[in-house]
Amino acid sequence: MVSDSACITDLPLEVLEHILVISDPIDVSSTAQVCRLFRRLVYSAGDEHFWRDLYLAQSFDDPRTAVTYLGNRRTDIKWKEELQRIIRARTVVNDVTVCRPDERCQVLRTLLDMVTNVPPLPFPESEPTSRNVLWMQTLLQDGVFLDLESHSHEEEQLRARLHTWFGLTDRDALPTKRVLSRAYVYSQRNYQPSNNYGPFMRDGSGVVDWVFMQKLAHVFARALMEREEDQGLAFEICSLNLTFCQAIIPRSLDLNCETDWAGVEGLWRISYCFMDHRELIIYNDPSVPEDEPLDHTIFEEGELQETFSAVDIFFRVINVEEDPDHPTRPRINYIGEMDGNFTIVGYVKLTPDDQIRWHFVAGNGDQPVWWGEAIVMGNIRSQYGVLGAWSTTMHDPQDPIGPFWMQCHHPIED
Repeated sequence: MVSDSACITDLPLEVLEHILVISDPIDVSSTAQVCRLFRRLVYSAGDEHFWRDLYLAQSFDDPRTAVTYLGNRRTDIKWKEELQRIIRARTVVNDVTVCRPDERCQVLRTLLDMVTNVPPLPFPESEPTSRNVLWMQTLLQDGVFLDLESHSHEEEQLRARLHTWFGLTDRDALPTKRVLSRAYVYSQRNYQPSNNYGPFMRDGSGVVDWVFMQKLAHVFARALMEREEDQGLAFEICSLNLTFCQAIIPRSLDLNCETDWAGVEGLWRISYCFMDHRELIIYNDPSVPEDEPLDHTIFEEGELQETFSAVDIFFRVINVEEDPDHPTRPRINYIGEMDGNFTIVGYVKLTPDDQIRWHFVAGNGDQPVWWGEAIVMGNIRSQYGVLGAWSTTMHDPQDPIGPFWMQCHHPIED
């Protein structure tokens, strides 16, 4: 017979701790406010074993198996702090009205940490396994949080980077959003010497402009989606999405000792799209003053068709150059050839903000015509590929421009 005075605190401490570990962290926080016993169990432990167990009980990757964006193992796991940040980010995404002005950027950084610190895959053909990615896709798929107005430049860049990595959301299917993205990508005003004619800040710093990157991703992904639909493929398989962000690092490979740390060598498919040149010239009307917006009508009429094409090119590394700012990630110089005639020459190096940048010029023989600037999507060596903008080496105001995407189909085995 159970006594009328029996209560949950009479249970052994091990049982109470187990109950808390299998509870939602929000409920754990509430329980800790009930009495001193629960507060001691949650907050007064001499080590972080309770918070480690609570973290690992969630639908997240084990951070001990994860690598950073550049492929380094994590060594500084703070179980309590990181879990509290993640749960707070979840709360804010589900109800943005509870977000304090001073934590908006912190929430975005937390979400980015979730997808830039995931377990690597051993082979290109390995099935994606990241629980962080699945959690993030469920949390953000409607696109509402990614479309919120930003209150600062930092917040705008963080949100755009998260959106770029995430891929297409439900809201990205809206015609009005595609109009704005196309208007940005096909505006010659956004291709200047100050940003190296690519997705970089216009202050000459070489830092990535994630607003530019998100527009490129939106335009290209929609074009790719339409192409796949024409071929009878489903929307969900579009390769430009978070599913493919996991780094591919064979277990025997030490990137800190690897010359081709970026996985340059192999057969790559370069896909690109562009609008009709006559329409491009009409849109970039030189008579419109720089301080006035261009007329977007050409993108609103619903008849604009982008041409989509692709070529396969084998890249090989020529040599590497020391990068004093990144000793374990030297600059990689590479060359690519197609049919023994068309040639690409370029390099891969880290930007000042530690993003992986691809640059190239291309053309027939020793006469380069095309110019490309791109940033790696997803984590290092991932199947997500490389996304950027192409233009001409002359950079004439009436020359063609557009987005391109590269994906390695057959890497050289390390």
